Amino acid sequence: MTGVGSTEPAKSGGAGFAGSRARWSPRARVLTIVAGAAVVVAAGTVGITLLQTRGETTVRPGAVTKPRAGVPPLWFQFGTRGDREAVDLSRAAALLKKGQRRPAAAIFARYHSLQAQIGSAFAAWPDHGLDVLKRLVATHPDSAVAQLHLGYAYYWSGRVADAVATEERVVTDFPDAPESVQAENILYPRMVPDLPPIVATVALPSAPSRAAQMRLLARAAERPDAQAKLRYGLALWRLWRRSSAERQLDAAAKLAPNDPTVRTAAAVAAFTKGDPVRAFGRLGPLTGEFPKAAVVRFHLGLLLLWTRQLSKGAAQFRLAVADEPHSVYANEARQFLAALRKNGTKG
Repeated sequence: MTGVGSTEPAKSGGAGFAGSRARWSPRARVLTIVAGAAVVVAAGTVGITLLQTRGETTVRPGAVTKPRAGVPPLWFQFGTRGDREAVDLSRAAALLKKGQRRPAAAIFARYHSLQAQIGSAFAAWPDHGLDVLKRLVATHPDSAVAQLHLGYAYYWSGRVADAVATEERVVTDFPDAPESVQAENILYPRMVPDLPPIVATVALPSAPSRAAQMRLLARAAERPDAQAKLRYGLALWRLWRRSSAERQLDAAAKLAPNDPTVRTAAAVAAFTKGDPVRAFGRLGPLTGEFPKAAVVRFHLGLLLLWTRQLSKGAAQFRLAVADEPHSVYANEARQFLAALRKNGTKG
């Protein structure tokens, strides 16, 4: 059995956003992500802070500011794609993040996809960049990536309230898109970035590529099989397809109502930064149904940390260790507790 946790999807970014990550084994992913998340929680987060302008109009103080220096960040998420264009555009985004506009622009110019056009606009920023993004959104109204980058373009142009409204539309209109998670990162910078991990011990099928593996998982999940739906739901969560993940995990929970791991995964999948109460409302009662299940306590601790309730989260981690000291959840909880102590947070 292999431990599997949620991860950031493969993406490229700039201005404080993670770039493409090396591929890890599933077990290594869990350990690295959980420990890394603990450090982020303890040390605090840095992001584009738009919260204070939410709800303002463009004529209110602070809603319009001076344009920002530099180039807006690119955030491309190619999911299971590993083709030449995806690799090239990720490389170009990394070059642009380093300030190498000319070589980045040359790569973007080779392609005609929406991402390439966005990249070209930002490589030439500010040369009509905002107008280009407005046009791309108008011609691609169903594109989350276009809307996300229009928000960036507004923000770099000093139109903060418009940026907030645009990122809110990404969250509302594209709940199953990875860009909605990134938009929440922008809108809620005081919370921990990205999705909280869902950790479970499941075996994933061998396949020559991630895309092939996802097809196998999807095919297996068509059956009324709770474990198959759990595996597929976890894989979707790792790709930041959170609405699809929630549907699979809810279906798994209906098939296995007495399995604390399945029920916990379904509860965590309800988490959003705009409405975290929904996930807490599902996860909290599981502590009564499964009073000695470390999986419940561990994930409750995660959600508490994600919403920066550090002391309460640490208390749940200690309960996970006490309930099942030799479990994977106790081991992961110890890593969080150690990271919190190391960074000066009481745990």
